[in-house]
Amino acid sequence: MSDHPIQGLMKTAMENLKEMVDVNTIVGDPVETPDGSVILPISKVGFGFAAGGSEFVLEGSPKTPTETEKKHPFGGGSGGGVSITPIAFLVVNGQGVNMVHLDQNTHLYEKLLDFAPQVVDKIQQMIQSNQSSGQSQGSTGQDAQDININVDND
Repeated sequence: MSDHPIQGLMKTAMENLKEMVDVNTIVGDPVETPDGSVILPISKVGFGFAAGGSEFVLEGSPKTPTETEKKHPFGGGSGGGVSITPIAFLVVNGQGVNMVHLDQNTHLYEKLLDFAPQVVDKIQQMIQSNQSSGQSQGSTGQDAQDININVDND
């Protein structure tokens, strides 16, 4: 079975898009600074693709075409686009790994995850202090302690 002309259009467009988008597009090439830090750019990549075509019947063609007349003229086109948006930088240095976001308003969940270890530490401290003070605090009604966590908008 021979390939349809639209398959050639789609194959060509997809191969060209594949060449444009690779893993280094999302996580960019590392850049080393003079102080030894390594900075990796992180990007959001989106792409779209469209293809279409049509076969045309010639006027005056017989209702029962011969084998050579079964192929109709074909017209088609395809297109695609890629959008690359930088969203953050990953900074790796002697003090650890830090994510520097370019849009601070969209990263609430990540901030909550960053503060989870602090919350667990505070809860463990509260439980340990309650166990060390014995049952006397329980009878006075002073079981709860304040948990203070500072949230900075970096």
